[in-house]
Parts: sequence; structure tokens; C-alpha cells
Amino acid sequence: MTETRGRGPVYVALVVLALVWGYTWVGIKIATQDASPYVVAGARLGIATVILFAVLALTRRSLKPPPFVPTLILGLLQTTGWTLLQTLAVAQGGAGKSAVLGYTMPFWTALFAWPFLGERIAGMRWVALGLAAAGLALVVVPLNAHSFAADGLAVAAGISWGASAVYAKRLRTRHRVELLSLTAWQLLWGTLPLIVLMLAIPGEIHFTRSFIAAMAFISIGGAALGWFLWMYILSRLPAGVAGIASLATPVVGVVSAAIQLHEVPSVTELIGMVLIVGALVVNAWPATSPDIDATLVTPIPPETL
Repeated sequence: MTETRGRGPVYVALVVLALVWGYTWVGIKIATQDASPYVVAGARLGIATVILFAVLALTRRSLKPPPFVPTLILGLLQTTGWTLLQTLAVAQGGAGKSAVLGYTMPFWTALFAWPFLGERIAGMRWVALGLAAAGLALVVVPLNAHSFAADGLAVAAGISWGASAVYAKRLRTRHRVELLSLTAWQLLWGTLPLIVLMLAIPGEIHFTRSFIAAMAFISIGGAALGWFLWMYILSRLPAGVAGIASLATPVVGVVSAAIQLHEVPSVTELIGMVLIVGALVVNAWPATSPDIDATLVTPIPPETL
């Protein structure tokens, strides 16, 4: 009873985190209605990078950069690829649908980990992959040129995220790096291409109240607050339990998009989304086993890998 009471705040943080991450997809959709996705992606990550380096300085951690080339590759996969593809997907398609497709990341991670890390797929993870494949097929059917492009971008975002998770593990086994420092520097290197794109393809920006509020939320809330909450949760709960917040994220994204943006999925899409979320739950289940690397079965946010 005392232990449960003592963990009360961390469970509150889990709920808040799921709401923040889930609603971030809606925030991106709102922001991209008043500015190009390149501006939204570059400005969002630029603000997040400044905040993260400020945290490094305030906590008096070393500002010495990790090995450049490995950190650059991680940044391109984890920050540039995920953020750009995610933002383009939401701008062209639905926020809720993109959230579900983007969160197929654990399955791509498992597929990449097999050849590159020698971690074979076994047991319930095959069930999870089967459910995810069936769900993915239902979500993207029927196909048309517009939805196919948006859905493809969302899935590509998940692939980039999954590849970054595998690469991050290899990097951390080959180099001694402090997690917070690695996160900050890969964020910096990954944000620079987004800034270049933002300046090269600026587009028109309407500084409406909704745009300013959305940018503030996805930059400060979705990135900075989300990152702090995640680190707080990981410091007090096993990664498998902490992954509950990630599993709830696409659900919150779909529900909030339906309520605010009136993005009501079709019956076929809804069944597919349920299958994908169910696959996420099945895939996360082995994370409670000490023999399984939780970073490969739990959807970890890009900012924290």
C-alpha cells in the first residue's frame, strides 16, 4: 500500500505524458494549417534543442560532444527523418491515422534488430507482427493517391524511428556516451537539416493564435515537458511499465483528432487501428522479462534514445 502511494505521482506523470504525446499529433496538424511542414518541423526542433542544451548547462553536465559521425547518423535517423516524415504525413493526411501508422516503430525495430543485432524474432513477437501487418493493411485500404502518400510518409517515419533505435543500441555498445549528452547532440545535428529546409522552403506563415498555441505546445510541451516526464518515469518504473504511456499515445491521438479535427475513422480503419494498438500491447509484453532489451520492444520517444 505504501509503495503504491509512493508511486502515485509517477502514474500521474504517465497519464499526463500519454495525453501530451497523443495530442502533439493534433498540435502538428493545427500548426501546419498556418505554416509549411518544413517551418513547423524546423522551428519545433530548434526550440527543443535550445531547451535541451540549457538543461545540460543548468545541470552542469559536460557539453563535450560524443563521437561526431555516429552521433550525426543517429541524429539524421532519429531527429531529421522521424520529425520531417511525421510532420509531412500529418500535413497531408489525418493526425490520428498518422499517429497509429507512425507508432508501428517497434515492429520495424524488431525486423532491423534481427539482421543487424542478431536478435531473432520469437514467441509472441511473431503474433504482434502478424497483428500489425493485418492492421496496417486495413488502415491503408482503400488506396488513393492522396491517402497513399500520407500513409506512406507516416509508415516511413516509423521505419526511420525503428532504424534509429537499432543504431542507437549499436552506438552505445561501441562508445561510452552519457545519455543526456548524446540526446542533446544528436538532436542538434538532426535539427540543422530541418533548419536548412525551413529557410530554403519557408512558405507563408500566418501567426494566428491557434498557430502560436500549437507551436508552443508541440515545442515546449510535446518535446521539453514530454522529455522531462519520460526521464522522471524511467527513473522510477521499469521500462516495460513506462511503455504504457507510449502504447496509449496513438489512442489519444486518434480520439483527440476525432473530437477536435472531426477525423472520424471508417470502420475498416478503426479495426486496423485496434489491431495495431493490440499488436503494440502484445509486443511490449515481453519487456517485463530481464532477458529482453526493453528499448527494442517498447516505443521509446526519439528524443530519449
